[in-house]
Amino acid sequence: MTGPELCVGAVVVHDGAILLIRRGSPPGEGLWSVPGGRVQRGETLAEAARRELREETSLDGEVGEAVGWTELIGRRRHYVIVDFWVTVAPDALPRAGTDASDAAWVAIGDLENWDLVGGLHQFLTDHQVIPREKPD
Repeated sequence: MTGPELCVGAVVVHDGAILLIRRGSPPGEGLWSVPGGRVQRGETLAEAARRELREETSLDGEVGEAVGWTELIGRRRHYVIVDFWVTVAPDALPRAGTDASDAAWVAIGDLENWDLVGGLHQFLTDHQVIPREKPD
């Protein structure tokens, strides 16, 4: 295993929907996630989040505060991921690019019906991006 790799994600929420991409390559190939990826040398975290959003969805956004961070530790990789709130134009229509095989606005209430990357639903709940499920 190599040392930790620093990554970012773009959390874009508008009108009850969240912007997701279907990962087109490992890790998480075929699963849905927020746009994001590795930070390049000399790039700020905000610059990386904006670049990844543009590369994976063809959308430009304004990067705001951090939503939170998480770590994914596997046999071969260790990722430290910082997700940021990002705002895009209200009528923005995503178009998949680079590492994404698809991009879509997903109603927050429908997220449990989507094949999300491991830990994403819990992260979004823990950081109050989506509401906690109400007990029966």
